[in-house]
Amino acid sequence: MHEIQLRDAKATLSTVVDEAINGQPSVITRHGRKTAVIISWEEWERLSQVPSFGRLLASLPIGPEDLSERDQSPLRAVDV
Repeated sequence: MHEIQLRDAKATLSTVVDEAINGQPSVITRHGRKTAVIISWEEWERLSQVPSFGRLLASLPIGPEDLSERDQSPLRAVDV
């Protein structure tokens, strides 16, 4: 992945897009700070299909019998 300044990306947009299609994403910088990434549509589709960690946990086939007993011992005293 290479970095390119915004003004240069504007001037060579078709080249930047062609590189993304060929598997070479580009990081667009503005005033020296990374602000955007150009990737191919296929890469975007692949990345957008990745489920979140919460969805993965929610889809686990576990029931209450699969979970261990909760520790019922009293909490420790804390001086505040």
